[in-house]
Amino acid sequence: MLDERDAAGPGRGWPTGVPDTTPPIRAAGGVVWRPADDPGPAPGGVDAERAPRGGVLVCLVHRPRYGDWSLPKGKLERGEHPLLAAVREVAEEADARAVPQVRLPTVRYRSEGRPKVVDYWSMRAVATGGFQPATEVDDVRWLGVDEAIRLVSYPHDAEVLAAFAALPTVTGTVAVVRHAHAGKRATWSGPDTGRPLDARGWAQAHALAPLVALVRPVRLLSASARRCVQTLDPAAALLDLPIEVDGDLDEPRPGQQPDECALAAAARLAALAATGEAAGVCSQGKVIPGALARLSGRPDDFTTPKGGGWLLAFTGDRLLAVDRL
Repeated sequence: MLDERDAAGPGRGWPTGVPDTTPPIRAAGGVVWRPADDPGPAPGGVDAERAPRGGVLVCLVHRPRYGDWSLPKGKLERGEHPLLAAVREVAEEADARAVPQVRLPTVRYRSEGRPKVVDYWSMRAVATGGFQPATEVDDVRWLGVDEAIRLVSYPHDAEVLAAFAALPTVTGTVAVVRHAHAGKRATWSGPDTGRPLDARGWAQAHALAPLVALVRPVRLLSASARRCVQTLDPAAALLDLPIEVDGDLDEPRPGQQPDECALAAAARLAALAATGEAAGVCSQGKVIPGALARLSGRPDDFTTPKGGGWLLAFTGDRLLAVDRL
């Protein structure tokens, strides 16, 4: 059987002989980490004498079926979002509850005669729990990054770990979403700020809730429009948090310049991240692209569809990475 041992590294494409039209197997996982001097959650074995001082420990899992050491990962369930799958698989294989932070290189290789795509994120371990005895894992180790790179069985895992090691420390995460579908403005007779979500919008809001919850926010902030507040309602119920209405996240008022709103929203997001506590934010389509462009300093396309969003990772008040949800 062809398995991960036949893998190609990130960006190298599929191995010769595998048709590009073959539907790939989708999987997701993470580089799970914690500070080396943090006595907090670290399931599995840790050699305290070999742990790097001031550094971090990362998690590897052993699969007896293959006799290998690899990053925790697993296949997506039907209809599952890759980020949800990554966090779930880390819990099931590594017994670690983790908060996703930065998207890492995507790996492509051949498995069981089919192409396979694995998305990875860096994740900070914040608790234990979730281990599934039925998984293929029989051992978990927490190691310094250099030691983990030497131990992993596949070059692509070493490349993902190296990409993680090159990142500055993430100190804050913010999930930013655009309000969900709310029908057409022309069909709403009241003030536009009062336009509510329609049935499609409520379905989108419920789908967004578990994604927002992944960052474990301690605050939820919304633009003033009713449809923005309603978009966060399912997340608020899931997390048992109030929704704070914040005018800095609003679209331009009559006579107000779009750049003013983008600047205000960018400053609000940076201030939230600088506290070191995660947050969930809902804003509007004329605000989010400009705010992210200012924070990133890049002219990228940050157009956000209704019910879409972004995972932002900061170091201090500086935006480090933007990952489209």
